[in-house]
Amino acid sequence: MLSGIKPSGELHIGNYFGAMKQIVELAKTGEYTPFIMVADYHALNTMQDAEGMRTYTKELVAAYLAAGLDADDIIIFKQSDVPAHTELAWIFDTITTMPFLMRAHAFKDAEAKSKDISVGTFNYPVLMAADILLYDTKVVPVGQDQKQHIEYARDIAEKFNHVFKTDVFKLPEPRILPEVAVVPGTDGQKMSKSYGNVIPLFASREEITKRVMGIVTDSSGDRPENVYAMHKLLKSEEELAPLYAEHAGKYKALKEALIEDLEAFIAPMRTKYDSYMANPDLIAQVLAKGKERARAVTEAKMVQVKTAIGVN
Repeated sequence: MLSGIKPSGELHIGNYFGAMKQIVELAKTGEYTPFIMVADYHALNTMQDAEGMRTYTKELVAAYLAAGLDADDIIIFKQSDVPAHTELAWIFDTITTMPFLMRAHAFKDAEAKSKDISVGTFNYPVLMAADILLYDTKVVPVGQDQKQHIEYARDIAEKFNHVFKTDVFKLPEPRILPEVAVVPGTDGQKMSKSYGNVIPLFASREEITKRVMGIVTDSSGDRPENVYAMHKLLKSEEELAPLYAEHAGKYKALKEALIEDLEAFIAPMRTKYDSYMANPDLIAQVLAKGKERARAVTEAKMVQVKTAIGVN
């Protein structure tokens, strides 16, 4: 199993409920060997700040460990520590056409917004295909909107195998995460750093209180829908029903209840996260071990690749 996440900003509860939670649970099943990649080269498309990259990388590793991943049971590594990712991406570039990449959602979105489109944005699916295919990945847990990335990896693998008359690459399957939450922000839109509507994943109680009290509410009903939508991430509708019935129309009381539940959820992870962040040597050790294990796998795969293309 391979999963990647970019170190491109402060993590919030939307990141956790939208992806991290399901990945942690899947890793714990023992069904697959989990490779968790800090996608720092992918992040370069938007994160062009060296100190920011270093900080967010440490925070990301600490966050996954705090969320429940066991460093002994997973391979967590930085993309930039494994040269085979970019090497294989170039090899794939030589057999990948521009019209094929122009169909990618990320490229279409960037083009529609009339942004200056970097080669990195255009080439994003090729590097992602290399990420996935290097590990003989069986499954990639993704949301429905990311399924195209896996389809691109499969298409590139099939073309490589056909062009070079080999069976080097196995075809990965997407594992569509069930009930991937679209987490609402404090303004009712999708929670996103770019909207400034987030609740940080390891927020202090004071910060939680400030953010929750700032949730936009519509005073026309008995239930503040934005508060309720966030509350449903923490408790079932059955658990929430008596609380919201008892405090119908009392928005302040319902926000206070949400604060208590968020604090109860965040506090244990926050304690673990703070301990990891206070021990950067431990994070470095985890990444060093992951680098060694990931390189061993990719170097063996690149021997097969180079034999197939005739350069070794």
